[in-house]
Amino acid sequence: MTASGKPLQIAYSPCPNDTFVFDAWAHGRVPGAPALDVTFADIDITNGMAERGEFDVLKVSYGVLPHVLDEYALLPCGGALGRGCGPLVLTQEPEAELRGRTVAVPSETSTAYLLFRLWAADTVPKGVGEIVVMPFHEIMPAVRDGKVDAGLVIHEARFTYRDYGLHKLADMGEHWERTTGLPIPLGAIIARRALGADTLTLLAESVRTSVRMAWDDPEVSRPYVMEHAQEMDPAVADQHIGLYVNEFTADLGEHGYAAIRGLLTRAAAEGLLPPLGPNALAFP
Repeated sequence: MTASGKPLQIAYSPCPNDTFVFDAWAHGRVPGAPALDVTFADIDITNGMAERGEFDVLKVSYGVLPHVLDEYALLPCGGALGRGCGPLVLTQEPEAELRGRTVAVPSETSTAYLLFRLWAADTVPKGVGEIVVMPFHEIMPAVRDGKVDAGLVIHEARFTYRDYGLHKLADMGEHWERTTGLPIPLGAIIARRALGADTLTLLAESVRTSVRMAWDDPEVSRPYVMEHAQEMDPAVADQHIGLYVNEFTADLGEHGYAAIRGLLTRAAAEGLLPPLGPNALAFP
């Protein structure tokens, strides 16, 4: 509850990893956890919510953190980091040339876009051409139909892009891991600093308990996951959860924090983000 006694306003995506993580908490099964008022929104929407200071708790892209950490604290759990789970650049033809080409992306505030820009800076001489923002579900059809030259995709597209006859030109996560040795930072859970240190600590404990409960009995969360999985095949939903819910979801740890600092520092050096303050990631 907030100080007014109302449930905490939280926004996260309908993707299987988020519904899996928050199922127990959202349904009141985490002992002592504050009640939640849940709003579902894709991450490009929640990024904007965070920048406007809306909601108490949000799932956002790590790339938006430098813009919101004055008002929000990064929780040390609940988000998405991992290995072998990075965004992909897809094209109609294998080994396509991207210099000066049009690329569709789901958001210019996403971590996926930051990883793409860092990859392009290293591998595409003179840079790509026009960037077109379009809804995630429209990107693969647009590449297939020749409306754009390439598309940046995330999440379940890793498992389904071949259904569109597309080719993987590059894996942003492979490039990141090869050049840094760190896990791939994708999505973060943030909470309003004004809630106070005690409440922020309780929120982190609630997230961890919710994750562990989902791991202990995955079938309990399945109805919630599939209700919001947008007609996704159950096997794909399970792959999605297996890829994005891992030890970093339970606790960022040393390597998780190193990955976040590494991403934001490199992005700032490329002029893509403002620099991060020295204690910006401190919790609570």
